[in-house]
Amino acid sequence: MEGISVRIISRSNDLPAMSDNDFFHSPGLFRIAAQSPGHAPLMVVAVNGEGRVVAHMLALVRTRGSLFPPYIFTQGRIYGEGDYDTDDENLREQLFALMLHALTRRLRRRLCFYVEFSDLTSKMFGYRYFRRCGYFPVSWQEVHNSLHSRSPEERLEPKMQRMLSKAVARGFTCDVSTDSAEIGEFCSILRKHFRLNSRRFIPKEKHFQLLKDDPHVKFFLTHRKGKLSGGCACAFSSGKAFLWYLASRKGARSQHQSNALAIWTALRYAYHHNYAHMYFLDAGMPISHDAYRNFILGFGGKPVTKFRWFRTALPWLNRVIDALFGG
Repeated sequence: MEGISVRIISRSNDLPAMSDNDFFHSPGLFRIAAQSPGHAPLMVVAVNGEGRVVAHMLALVRTRGSLFPPYIFTQGRIYGEGDYDTDDENLREQLFALMLHALTRRLRRRLCFYVEFSDLTSKMFGYRYFRRCGYFPVSWQEVHNSLHSRSPEERLEPKMQRMLSKAVARGFTCDVSTDSAEIGEFCSILRKHFRLNSRRFIPKEKHFQLLKDDPHVKFFLTHRKGKLSGGCACAFSSGKAFLWYLASRKGARSQHQSNALAIWTALRYAYHHNYAHMYFLDAGMPISHDAYRNFILGFGGKPVTKFRWFRTALPWLNRVIDALFGG
């Protein structure tokens, strides 16, 4: 695009003035990630001829490793397509194409093992530009809960109503928490819950302690008999709520009841604070009968099919996976 230049920023002190309409592409989240172990955020900015930022996109580059089995690699994670100063869809895609190209080149030079884009505003956004940069799509089920026309109570399915009633009867409670010790304990529960999940990246505790102090993030923690049983972390941005992390201690019925009450409390919070939708950033794997997705659909949301875009550092592997699973 004529008059538009793109640069990539890796240090907080170098961030120019930009909007923070979208939390997942905000300077605030960049600074949190920059202080978090295992994170190296990259802010891609598109600047016009007058030096004004007209679009920006935050990529969270994360390092994962283990002693057993031994491995270490980096991954790039991007939620949505970025923040723009225009509503023109065509112009947004052109700006996105420039930023995507620059980001892909940077991540390739850094030997980033794989990159994942999720939660795009529409299924076909940027399709041809992703393809040009060597990404492949996977059809993915998301879950969105509307909060603007009917109350959460009116949308709740009978089975979920019974589960919530049992959770309350068994003594589960859930409230917003800002207690550092509790959030540290919640982080420990998260890490244990997803210990065997090869895809799921759970940051170190410091990341959650920094999120706790951000006005866009709330922790809804559940208790039973004075003991923390689990909870969820939600982000609130641009009139939307996003359920980001969810976990509870292992334990059959107790686990489901704890998770149900955490989600329900977050949904009611979003509704009473006039957020239009709740988006589940993780709605299970792209299979027809995913147990977790069926569980969260009990709150009255609707499944929406979109693409997630992936790119590995091995071009031949991209082609093979695209042939097998690509959308």
